Amino acid sequence: MPIFPLQAFLLPLSENPWTYLVFGVIGFGFGYVLELSGFGNSKKLAAQFYFKDLTVFKVMFGAIVTAMVLIFLSSAVGILDFNLVYVPETYLWPGLLGGVIMGFGFIIGGFCPGTSVVSAATFKIDGILFLLGALFGVFAFGETEKYFDGFWHSSYYGRLTLMDVFHLPTGVVVLLVVFMALFMFWGGEQLERLIGKRDPAREPRLRYAGAGALIVVALTVLVLGQPDAADRWARIASAKEASLAAREVQIHPGELLASRADDKLNVLMLDVRGEADYNMFHLDGARHVPLDQLGALVPELLQQPAENTVTVVMSNDEAAATDAWKLLQAESVSNVYILEGGINNWIRIFGAGERELTPTSIPVGSDRLAYLFPAALGSRYEAANPDANEWKVEYEPKVKLQRKRSPSGGGCG
Repeated sequence: MPIFPLQAFLLPLSENPWTYLVFGVIGFGFGYVLELSGFGNSKKLAAQFYFKDLTVFKVMFGAIVTAMVLIFLSSAVGILDFNLVYVPETYLWPGLLGGVIMGFGFIIGGFCPGTSVVSAATFKIDGILFLLGALFGVFAFGETEKYFDGFWHSSYYGRLTLMDVFHLPTGVVVLLVVFMALFMFWGGEQLERLIGKRDPAREPRLRYAGAGALIVVALTVLVLGQPDAADRWARIASAKEASLAAREVQIHPGELLASRADDKLNVLMLDVRGEADYNMFHLDGARHVPLDQLGALVPELLQQPAENTVTVVMSNDEAAATDAWKLLQAESVSNVYILEGGINNWIRIFGAGERELTPTSIPVGSDRLAYLFPAALGSRYEAANPDANEWKVEYEPKVKLQRKRSPSGGGCG
C-alpha cells in the first residue's frame, strides 16, 4: 500500500526522527491558536460559565467538530484507518465525576490543564500556580488511587462511540453532530448578546462560510459512507497476500505451544470452526468465535496491548482461519497469526500418542476434521493441553510483536 507524504512523517520515531518536528510544529501551532484566542487569560476563560463570553466554548467545540468531519472524511476516502485512531475507553461514572470536579476547578481557578500550560508559557503568575497545582493533583491522585480503585475502574464500556450508542451510520451521526454544534454556536451568540451585551453583527462574517463548509463536508461523509472490512482488505490485499504466500503468518503448532507457556505473552486463541467440531475437540483456552461472528469481537481485540498480545486463529486446516486472518488484518488488529495446518496438524503432532484419536481418510486442505473421536470431550483430551516442558519441537519462529500505539491526550486535558 503506498504511503502518503504525511503518513511518512507519522512512522514510528525509530524509523523517522523527523516525527519530532511534526509533533513540535503541531504543539506550537495549537498553543499559538489558544493564546491568540485569549485562552491564556483566566478572566476570559471563566467568563464562559457566566454566559458573557463563550469564545472558549466556540473555539474548542469548533475544533472538535472540525476534527471529527475531517477524520471521517479521511476514513471515507481511504487516507485514514479509523481503527488505528485511539479512542479513550469509557468508564461512565468515574468519567462523569471527573468532569464535575474538573468543571468546579475550571470555574474556581479559571483554567483547565491545557490552558494553564498556555498561560504559564507566557509567564502569567496565575497560570503558573494553576499548573503547579494540577501537577500536584496528578501526584496526589497517583498516590491515593489504590483506595478507590474499584470505583475508578467501574462502569467500563470499552471503546465506545456515538455510533455504537445510537446504532446509527457514521455519516448520520456526523451530520447530526454538526447541526447540533451550529445550533449551540447560534445559542451561544444569543446568550452573549443578552447577558454579555455583545453585538453579533460585529462578529466575523467568515463564520458563516465555516458553517457552510462543515455542512458540506458532513454531507460528503454521509454520501460516501465508511469502508467496510471488504473495502479495507482490498486496499491492503496486495501486500498481505504476499505474506500469506510466503508463509510468514502461519505459525507452527510448536511455536504456539511455546508462546502459550511464555508468561510475557498474552496469547488469544480464536477457534473459528463450527460448534460441532469445536465441541468435539479444541485447544485448552481457545475461544469459540464462528467466522460470521468474528467482526463483533474486533472492538475487544483492538483494546488489547499490542506490545505483548498475540492472536492466533485456527480452523480444522487453514481455509476458514485464513478468512478470519484477512478480516482481522482489514480491521487493523495487531499481531494476528494462523495456526499452521490447523487443528488437524496440532493433533498429528501432539496427539500421536492418544490411541482414541483415530485418523481418517479425509484429504488435507478440505478444512474438515481428519480424526475420529470417541466422544465430544472438547479440551479434555490430553492433546488439547500438552505440557510445553515435555515437548521439544523444531520450528521456524515467526511471531514478531508490533509496537504499541500510544494513546494521545485530547480535549482540555
